[in-house]
Amino acid sequence: MPAEKRTRRAGGGKRLGVLDTAVEVLADRGYESTRFADVAAASGTAVSTLQNYFGSREDMLIEALQRSTNQEVEALEALAAAQAGPWERLVALIDRSLGNSEQTQRMLVEFWRSAMRDEELREHSERVQRGYREPFLRAIQEGCDQGLFHMKHSPEDVVDFLLTFLAGVTIPRVLHQNRPAENTLRDLLLSQMSVTLGREN
Repeated sequence: MPAEKRTRRAGGGKRLGVLDTAVEVLADRGYESTRFADVAAASGTAVSTLQNYFGSREDMLIEALQRSTNQEVEALEALAAAQAGPWERLVALIDRSLGNSEQTQRMLVEFWRSAMRDEELREHSERVQRGYREPFLRAIQEGCDQGLFHMKHSPEDVVDFLLTFLAGVTIPRVLHQNRPAENTLRDLLLSQMSVTLGREN
């Protein structure tokens, strides 16, 4: 059964700015420890205004996570549109994913943690996953159609492998572990992808 959707309240550009601040606070403090008072202090907005904008603390955080993940999907689409060839597009998408700021990485971890327990966020995570994987899938499929890639596996399976790898890399980074080294990891991943795609240089 679909989750009951939360009612969102109007507030204009100021409200959107508050949502962006809520993501920053949430990435720093964690979902469970982020209060109205924390977001109010960081955004310069009264607690009563936040209550008027969002109704509840939970609704504010849910909407902030949804906005932030949607923005990440939109950024990937814009990046993909700016690249000419399939391989160049794929490299740019991988570089963005590997190079995300620590705040974005911590936000993603909080989003995944919260989506395990909240049905609305879980449903949103499925939409985000489809949107996130789409530019990767298009790049690989286009490379196959142009005769640039010669793969033993389906484009869908290769994208699943790639995104699972990129998600897994987030964990040691938010934990501030020294390995894997970023440049080495990138070189290994691109080398592996080139082989997996059967890429013609």
